[in-house]
Amino acid sequence: MLTIKCARCKRKIFKYEKIGKGKVLRCYKDKIKEDHSIHDGNLIKCSCGNIIGRIEANHIKMKQHAFIYTGTKI
Repeated sequence: MLTIKCARCKRKIFKYEKIGKGKVLRCYKDKIKEDHSIHDGNLIKCSCGNIIGRIEANHIKMKQHAFIYTGTKI
């Protein structure tokens, strides 16, 4: 389980169940367990205004260097 936080203000964005190795480039909607983000159209934002990613069909395309994460990848 990964905790994804805003790189600017360090607030929690969401808890995500990551399976497999590699970078966090996409977050699939069905694997997000807790969502604390702000949805502005097709953009995912933090409450500080930092744009975290963009909603695609069944996943969120993450913007690199806009977020940090802690936890373990399965």
